[in-house]
Amino acid sequence: MTIQLLAPDVAAKIAAGEVVERPANVAKELLENSLDAGATEIRVEIREGGQRLLRVIDNGHGMTSDEAPLALLRHATSKLHTADDLNHIVTFGFRGEALYSIAAVSQVLLTTRHAQEPFGLQL
Repeated sequence: MTIQLLAPDVAAKIAAGEVVERPANVAKELLENSLDAGATEIRVEIREGGQRLLRVIDNGHGMTSDEAPLALLRHATSKLHTADDLNHIVTFGFRGEALYSIAAVSQVLLTTRHAQEPFGLQL
């Protein structure tokens, strides 16, 4: 599935009001994103307890150049598009709130390259 903004009625049904309270929450969310992307290798770099830097690098499938800008918007997800999709969720994340929450309280540098694209993208 591609990343899309959830319809307002679907977002209202699943919204959890995700709040990233500390660097450990950020690390957890980013690790789960890596696993959901099929990563088999994940590297985490942390400086000053995550206050200065928290970097996650993985070999997951990546996002297309069209999808990547959407990934930081609230309720943007590739995991579901209708309320019925909730019955089939097999991933860690699906609400489209984690990256939005992280970006709201930190400086984010997103670097990605989809397996089918020759070049990557940095936001």
